[in-house]
Amino acid sequence: MLDKIALVLVIIGALNWGSIGIFQFDVVAWLFGGQGAMFSRVIYTLVALAGVWAISLLFHDSARREIHE
Repeated sequence: MLDKIALVLVIIGALNWGSIGIFQFDVVAWLFGGQGAMFSRVIYTLVALAGVWAISLLFHDSARREIHE
């Protein structure tokens, strides 16, 4: 379950970065009152933590395969 939540947050972050790169438009800041708004900062922090968690997903599947082999 935690993996799926992390994946959703990483996708949200990727889409937000894509909108910044392509359109120079920060969706999170727009939705939650600017980059400095507390809720925006919480979202940015959760996305960052999800990105760190997603690093473990790179090795998660291969570890499962090794156990089953």
